[in-house]
Amino acid sequence: MSVLYIALPIAILLGAGGLIACLYCIKDGQYDDLDSPSVRMLIDDEPVQQAAESDADAHEAKL
Repeated sequence: MSVLYIALPIAILLGAGGLIACLYCIKDGQYDDLDSPSVRMLIDDEPVQQAAESDADAHEAKL
């Protein structure tokens, strides 16, 4: 029975610490965008040749 005098306050402090950490993360904006990080790897980058052609076109337009 005397274990409850030690274990219960420790459990309450750990629970309160977890709650405070969770609220801090939510307030800080960590959980704002849950969809785009998982899809970001599927977005294709612009091909290198296409970028080089657009630079050449821009250079010709200046002339």
